Amino acid sequence: MVEQLRSDAPVLVIGLGRFGAACAGELDRLDREVLAIDDNLELVQKWSERVTHTVQADAKNIDALKQIGAQDFQVAVVAVGSSIEASVLITANLVDLKVPQIWAKAVSQSHGKILARVGANHVIYPEREAGERVAHLVSGRMLDFIRFDDDFVLAKMYPPKFIRGIGLNESGVRSKYNVTVVGVKSPGKPFRYAEANTVVTNHDLIIVSGTNSDIERFASLDR
Repeated sequence: MVEQLRSDAPVLVIGLGRFGAACAGELDRLDREVLAIDDNLELVQKWSERVTHTVQADAKNIDALKQIGAQDFQVAVVAVGSSIEASVLITANLVDLKVPQIWAKAVSQSHGKILARVGANHVIYPEREAGERVAHLVSGRMLDFIRFDDDFVLAKMYPPKFIRGIGLNESGVRSKYNVTVVGVKSPGKPFRYAEANTVVTNHDLIIVSGTNSDIERFASLDR
């Protein structure tokens, strides 16, 4: 049975490069208790004013992890990416310490497979995911794009002409293109959930969901 973790559980972040520092900083802004560690004293000092708790420690050494109380954390993020060997060793140490939820950054598919095999619950590919997102954005068809593991996509875009000025139920978006308009953003107003009778105007932005291929096809329609 998988242990249910508290939504406010303290988080251990290992590695204060760009990815780790951004993760620790955002968690701190979300009022999550964070302990960020790195073996580089300069990085620890640099981020000590932005993250509540920072400590210099070598996470490759399991005894060092024990000394900082890593075994008491429910969630850990292994943000080390420059050294695959270090990343794998740190992840294995956290598994040995029975940390329930381990998120680990991978720089390649093979690296990710190793992390998963040693016990990482979640493997993250930030560079690959950022590259895929930018590829969709530079096409000029979408303003934002998020793809999930099961090929489910959320995208922000300008509405194609055929759905403007009529209710979404009349436009047949879902039946014709297998995508769902989730929300609509009118100028100067907050996003609102779309309903069957929602009318999209020339000035609106829309949030749509669907598979990657369906979203791409829908985004290519005449604007």
